[in-house]
Amino acid sequence: MFRLAHISDVHLGPLPDVDYRELASKRITGYVNWQRSRRRHMRDSILDAIVGDMKAAEPDHIAVTGDLVNLALDREIEMARLWLEVLGPPHDVSLIPGNHDAYVPGALDKACRAWSPWMIGDGDMPMTDFRRHFPYMRVRGDVALIGVSSARASAPFMATGYFRAAQAARLGALLDTAGRKGLFRVVMIHHPPVRGSAAAHKRLFGISLFQRTVRVHGAELVLHGHTHEPTLYRIPGHGEDIPVVGVAAAGEAFGSRRPLAQYNLIDIDRDGKDWAIRLTRRGVTGPTATVTEISSEYLSHKPHKVLLRA
Repeated sequence: MFRLAHISDVHLGPLPDVDYRELASKRITGYVNWQRSRRRHMRDSILDAIVGDMKAAEPDHIAVTGDLVNLALDREIEMARLWLEVLGPPHDVSLIPGNHDAYVPGALDKACRAWSPWMIGDGDMPMTDFRRHFPYMRVRGDVALIGVSSARASAPFMATGYFRAAQAARLGALLDTAGRKGLFRVVMIHHPPVRGSAAAHKRLFGISLFQRTVRVHGAELVLHGHTHEPTLYRIPGHGEDIPVVGVAAAGEAFGSRRPLAQYNLIDIDRDGKDWAIRLTRRGVTGPTATVTEISSEYLSHKPHKVLLRA
């Protein structure tokens, strides 16, 4: 059995000192939002508890679906690299960027250079053209992890994502390659590729294209972040539908209007020609940093044998 942990929307704090010149952009709105709300509701102590509990579950791999930072300041990007080093070695952690990691023009390139060891495919050369780098693919056991980037700098008061034809063609080719090898295909994307799952100013452009790509070429699971919500959607596929799983923000503390911090554990096991998939959500439920099981369910339509793991 393969155990995959899923964490997202870390929004590492505290925010470093900001030069007034750095606020002469969209960052001014994000800075105000941080001071008014996010700095009170995103707690490092909660994030530490989530990561500690996640590591205690001994996952075989960790998927991080974006938004490591808040304003994509140079010092934030470096702080996030140090956090990734603590989270796990690049071989064991796969990352994709979120809209906050691409907050202003040029920020995404800096983030990709700093975090590239955690988001480069097996056998790929070091990143040079970040627009053509994604999606990437890594194979761990019987699982193919495919990282798609929906991150792009957007206008003030917007948090939209983009999935275009060039990336769709590359994603289709990777899905075909993994499918021919009989691998369990996990697609990671920051913005939820489902209509109505995010407000219009936070939506993904290219939802239909993404859904058509995974429907035609096949995928077993899609993981996303962005909404700070523990959601479950499905994309109709050939045979079984494709589960689309979201997760609460990893550092959301008591007092927030959003769900408190959680992470996902996905247990994947081959059952003959089919796959057994169990989703367990773990997180905090009150003012303390105690992490407990929130829910557990099978994502496959067909009945499967019970998954066991010591």
